[in-house]
Amino acid sequence: MSDIVLAANTAGYAMPPLWRILTKSGYFTGLSGAIGATVTYATTVRPALRAPASEAGDVAVLRRRSAHYLAWSGVVLLVAGYFQLAARLARAGKGMPFAEALAPGRIWHFLRAPAANGAWISQGTIYLVQNAVLVLTAAVMVALFVPAARHRLDALALTALPLSLATTLISAVPATTPKDTDRVLDLVFDQIHIVSGTVWLGGLALLVALVAARGRLGGSTGLLWADMWRRFGLVAMTCVGAVLVSGLWMSWRHVGAIDQLWTTGYGLALLVKLLLVLGLVAAGAVNQLWLMPRIARARRADDTASLLRLTLRHFPRVVWGEVALGLAVLVVMPFLSGSARTEARGPQAASSAGVLAAGAALAIALAVSLYATAKASDALARRQAAAAAP
Repeated sequence: MSDIVLAANTAGYAMPPLWRILTKSGYFTGLSGAIGATVTYATTVRPALRAPASEAGDVAVLRRRSAHYLAWSGVVLLVAGYFQLAARLARAGKGMPFAEALAPGRIWHFLRAPAANGAWISQGTIYLVQNAVLVLTAAVMVALFVPAARHRLDALALTALPLSLATTLISAVPATTPKDTDRVLDLVFDQIHIVSGTVWLGGLALLVALVAARGRLGGSTGLLWADMWRRFGLVAMTCVGAVLVSGLWMSWRHVGAIDQLWTTGYGLALLVKLLLVLGLVAAGAVNQLWLMPRIARARRADDTASLLRLTLRHFPRVVWGEVALGLAVLVVMPFLSGSARTEARGPQAASSAGVLAAGAALAIALAVSLYATAKASDALARRQAAAAAP
């Protein structure tokens, strides 16, 4: 550990203060709860609950638990958003203590600051609009605490979905016109990384929260959960592809050589994040290539006991591990400040036609590999079903 700290200090890396670590991690936790929960509810939970085979009792339990989860996610987003806004003020205030930045009057003054020279809009105005949307998102989700509002769960969740996405997208609007294509791509890939990552992690968290209600579900709920895991598997694979492609672009922009991963502070933080993400991908591969075929086989054989065991015992254990790894990723994120290229005093990254073509080829290869993984999962399920047939 001392070697890691020494390497970071030697490279001139500035460790973020504790308040910065807590506010940034908390903010992305709030985004994960809002974006991930609403997207996963819309794409996975809602369609499964509306299936004709779903038992009315199971549907009522899972809808009620989904409403509670979304409501608490709105609370977390609102609190985390306020602390994140105060952190923005503290960082912009040239030495302003974080405790002072929490004052509502100082925050309001910061949001009303005039535009800088050369800017087409004030940065404070962008933050003002973003946080107005954040408050509206939280209000829609918090409304689900009211019993009468839970009857409109679908409408409120589908309303909060675009608002939660707008919360992060608005913050990416540049106050000044980007100088080159690379800056535009930085903004685009950064938002792809945030949205896909929050959908992935927030969706996993929602599903494990719903699994916790298994004691109140009926004996035929395994079929419902098999459908939910299958649907979310497709969402997760899409998010994995987006995270990896955007992560490759961001890593190339900030890391100029492999050795910068262990000789710079930024590189060390990125290396830890990469290992955690690889752990997430490995856990997802276990689900897709080992558990999903067995779930499909039990579903075809109408083996209710095996289906319950696989969908509500074995599968959630792996997902809990993914949630723990995802939380660790959120803790590491605040340490990704600056650039390994800058710390190593190397050249800044600049794209070219060759670089963009190589990136496109990698993205296509990744899409093909994910498609092949899905097909392999289906093939394994069919092979196991054929082997079990008399």
